[in-house]
Amino acid sequence: MSSLPLKILVTGGAGFIGSHLVELLVAEGFKVSVIDNLSVGKLSNLKSVSKKIEFFEDDVRSREVGMYFQGVDCVIHLAALADIVPSIERPEEYLEVNVQGTIKVLENMRCHGVPRIVYAASSSCYGIPEKYPTAETSSISPEYPYALSKYLGELAVLHWMKVYGISGISLRLFNVFGNRARTKGTYGAVLGVFIGQKLANLPLTIVGDGSQMRDFIYVKDVARAFKLAALSSRTNEIYNVGSGIPVSVKHLADSISDNQVHIPKRPGEPDITHADIGKIVSELGWEPQYTFLEGLTEAFSDQASWQDSPAWTVEGIQEATGAWFKNLGDSQSIHK
Repeated sequence: MSSLPLKILVTGGAGFIGSHLVELLVAEGFKVSVIDNLSVGKLSNLKSVSKKIEFFEDDVRSREVGMYFQGVDCVIHLAALADIVPSIERPEEYLEVNVQGTIKVLENMRCHGVPRIVYAASSSCYGIPEKYPTAETSSISPEYPYALSKYLGELAVLHWMKVYGISGISLRLFNVFGNRARTKGTYGAVLGVFIGQKLANLPLTIVGDGSQMRDFIYVKDVARAFKLAALSSRTNEIYNVGSGIPVSVKHLADSISDNQVHIPKRPGEPDITHADIGKIVSELGWEPQYTFLEGLTEAFSDQASWQDSPAWTVEGIQEATGAWFKNLGDSQSIHK
């Protein structure tokens, strides 16, 4: 885009990534509106900007949601169901929200003349990659319904660009971490699990021997990537968003507590996630500004955002991930 969009609509803007993005956009002078059904997001995540934005408590799939797209210059679509285990247990719901919800957003854009979208895709579409670092041209092999639903949503975005002339970019996010990450409900991201265990004086549950590497990227760096993608004139492009510097889960655990216990490795998970970020660096001028340690330190400093973190025990995780082992236990072996 040749100039600043006057108005950006963020779906899922009260969530983890969305709230950081909304804060950034407001600070840089954008007019911002947010749609969030608050099933996962929290109004408290937006308290610092609540008087500077339009907030609509609604679901992107509702019939009335179209009115919120009027006068919008760019949609940043973050609203989605996340996490692996519930997607295995409720695949139809994930496809409904993450695919049909995305199509609903695209159709409202088309009907109301919104010219641009930035889609939050997932690096989980790569499955267990054959090559590291993993580039955007790598083969697609979703291992579970969440990954499939996010990839199908991405395909819908690219198709609407091709057929209906909408411009936009898809960002494949790697392991995003930071404060305000969802901590309640289902067993999820490793940082929230570890912090909840630390606060409850429980041992950190390390999957396998902890040597598996994850491309952790701090949430504020991710927010900048979305902003730059919204402003870019490039279209019909896919970009990885990661640090490009994988960190072992054991190293993350050691940074939090030496009270640790090991649990079995899980099927369908790669030993390494490692983003090739050369394309986004060269074409959008984005690169991480936070090191892993800097992001971790800043995330820890916001103690209030972690108070609701569930205290996962070994037995609790075993029960919560039963469907994972039952359904994916016979899938392809972990890539070495």
